[in-house]
Amino acid sequence: MRSKWPLILFLCLVSFAFLTTDKSHFEIPKNWPKPLYDFSKNPLSENKIRLGRALFYDPILSRDNTISCASCHSQFTAFAHVDHDLSHGINDQIGTRNAPALMNLAWQSSFMWDGAINHLDMQALAPISNPLEMDEKIEHVVSKLQHSNIYPQLFFNAFADRTITGEHTLKALSQFMLTLVSSNSKYDSVTRKQTSFTAQENKGYVLFKNNCASCHIEPLFSNFQFENNGLPIDPGLNDPGRMKISQNPNDSLKFKVPSLRNVEFSYPYMHDGRFKTLAEVLKHYTSGIQQSRSLSSKLQQQLVLTSSEKVDLIAFLLTLTDKQFLFDRRFYFPKIILSQTKDE
Repeated sequence: MRSKWPLILFLCLVSFAFLTTDKSHFEIPKNWPKPLYDFSKNPLSENKIRLGRALFYDPILSRDNTISCASCHSQFTAFAHVDHDLSHGINDQIGTRNAPALMNLAWQSSFMWDGAINHLDMQALAPISNPLEMDEKIEHVVSKLQHSNIYPQLFFNAFADRTITGEHTLKALSQFMLTLVSSNSKYDSVTRKQTSFTAQENKGYVLFKNNCASCHIEPLFSNFQFENNGLPIDPGLNDPGRMKISQNPNDSLKFKVPSLRNVEFSYPYMHDGRFKTLAEVLKHYTSGIQQSRSLSSKLQQQLVLTSSEKVDLIAFLLTLTDKQFLFDRRFYFPKIILSQTKDE
């Protein structure tokens, strides 16, 4: 009688592959690089994503139950925020940096403007514990979740365990954030040969490739490295950037290069939100760069653009808007969190 073990092993491997690459939750767009996130250590599942989505929108993560992740990361602005330059926390406290857009996180190995966090599963701990943001301790978050009327069941559905832990809380948040993939802009349709750029957009694309693509590498439109882009330091914030983490003077004023996807909606721009429009951003790069020892080598030569070229370049940048992503119902506020009883 033939052994069933080879068949059982095969089915296990197939199941594992399905869990880590389930196309209903996460699909690598064609011609994109391989994600850096290790899905084998946190396989995506419908129940984990549902839990992470609830947590993302729930102010229970903050000390006074007033601030959620979504308070600073709105879907309709590419999971950034547009109503103020710097992040706001509990008790109307003002943070020190602008909230970055959240998308295509599986392709990134460091997080925050200064790269203070090196794994997505730990990223949420930073705003939760920051006294200017949520000002909460993860152990108290766990206690509140354990005493809520919805989360024990949601955690059981996700992890087959009603005992809530900080690790599972953070991994569930990662699950939801991993699904925030933006890859259906007009630019993407052009690369798939489904449509074409206008003459103006095409001129802008050429200008982009000649002047911007060394830092904003296609198709993710960032190299996700740290660069000093010549911004004069804000004397009120006195933010040294990456140097605060690395303690290396060569990292002074270096910040993570943001993706330009959905840049039409992710204003205000820069780590401190100092620019409100793309026109202001281009003005900086053509006439506002401040020379310093750590200035990016890619910006040593002055960028020269005519007024019409600036308009063309912006026309191309607008092709990076992904309305399907901005209005995807899978990312909407989940009504289930309204039913819970919060610990006051």
